[in-house]
Amino acid sequence: MHLRASAIVVAVRQHGEHGAIVRALTREDGVQPGYVRGGRSRAMRPVLLAANVIQGEWRARTGDQLAALTAELIHSRATLHGEPLAAGALEWATALAAVALPEAQPYPHIHDALDGVLGAIEAAPSARGWAAALVRYELLLLAELGFGLDLDQCVASGAVDDLAFVSPRSGAAVSRGAAQGYEARLLPLPAFLTAGGEAGWPEIFDGLRLTEHFLTRDVLVERRAEPLAARARLVDRLKRAVA
Repeated sequence: MHLRASAIVVAVRQHGEHGAIVRALTREDGVQPGYVRGGRSRAMRPVLLAANVIQGEWRARTGDQLAALTAELIHSRATLHGEPLAAGALEWATALAAVALPEAQPYPHIHDALDGVLGAIEAAPSARGWAAALVRYELLLLAELGFGLDLDQCVASGAVDDLAFVSPRSGAAVSRGAAQGYEARLLPLPAFLTAGGEAGWPEIFDGLRLTEHFLTRDVLVERRAEPLAARARLVDRLKRAVA
């Protein structure tokens, strides 16, 4: 096995005294794990940070063997790890990809969406500039893994206007009229997910609540504790920043 590709670092775990096991998301070959000799060294620690883009080269004698990985830095997002909101967003967005995606299966749309979210976090002057993009990234990941939500029309009436809620059981949209009397049992559907445009903080938090429900139920069923803890920290930081 020999692969050379650019990749987004999504997880790093110390292995032994000096090495590290790195999981990186490539566009054409999916998540690729590899062992980096000296990965905990002073020279490699700034390279092997979640959300950094690397040029990776994976080599293994057999397909069952953990590949040896050499990594060269293409783009660093190290400075963002010192900013609480940005660091929380990087941690969650990359952890979600690392945990949810099976190894060696290509998900080019997820790769591109993650790259876009990380770029938005890096470029936006405030969290409001990237928080809505994070919600859309989570929705896309759900869809790519086969758990997409049906937000095109009301599941009860077939209406395509005034879609305001989502059924937590079916993942289908519900119009405001059809939801009368059942609002407390449904999840709010923020308008920016159906009509586009900018999103205020109430809509962003509604979107995060929506995606959390389906990520928890459908994707992170047996692997939820650590990544969802990262997400909870991020949402808490956002709420405190807004308050």
